Amino acid sequence: MDAWLTDYGVTIGVGALILFMIFIVWDLARRSNAGKFGTMILYIGLAMGIFGFLIKFIITYLLENAAGGG
Repeated sequence: MDAWLTDYGVTIGVGALILFMIFIVWDLARRSNAGKFGTMILYIGLAMGIFGFLIKFIITYLLENAAGGG
């Protein structure tokens, strides 16, 4: 159980936080009257963080499954 929680618990938890952050950015843009361009900039900033999170998993997968032969 501990191994599963370590492997997948953080991923599921961060995924849930990302969904919550999408709502937070939407609410922030709406309350501040950011307009379409401002909202797009807010979501681009959030997307860069999400992209970094996904790249971490891709790099980890590639390093763990790299062929040992050279």
